[in-house]
Amino acid sequence: MSPKKDTAIGKKSKGFTDEERAAMKERVRELKAGNADGESEVLAKIAAMTEPDRAMAKRLHAIITASVPALSPTTWYGMPAYAKDGKVVCFFQSGQKFKTRYATLGFSDKANLDDGTMWPTSFALKELTAAAEGRIVALVKKAVS
Repeated sequence: MSPKKDTAIGKKSKGFTDEERAAMKERVRELKAGNADGESEVLAKIAAMTEPDRAMAKRLHAIITASVPALSPTTWYGMPAYAKDGKVVCFFQSGQKFKTRYATLGFSDKANLDDGTMWPTSFALKELTAAAEGRIVALVKKAVS
């Protein structure tokens, strides 16, 4: 057994959380299974979420699939994601996934969001307003440009 490392605040590291281990297992399952029906898998993951994340995920799914048809729904570490040419460009992480206080819309390194020497790759989502939806459409379109 390897020794536990001290963290910056002096507590012993316990390694991966149960949620992180579950996400890694999901990713292994996804890789083994392939993604024959990404749409169904994404919708099933969304249906399993609790509110308000479920409503946000449903709306994001509708926004992304309608505004950028080049993206294919898929799952990534058990989260709804959208890929171009088999490479994940963006994903939705429910707040319940890792017990965080908000959901997240994230972008992978495949997203074309480069802006100088520093730019955001994820955005906290507390609710989807009309303004937020417009910004999301613009970001996702830029990400696949």
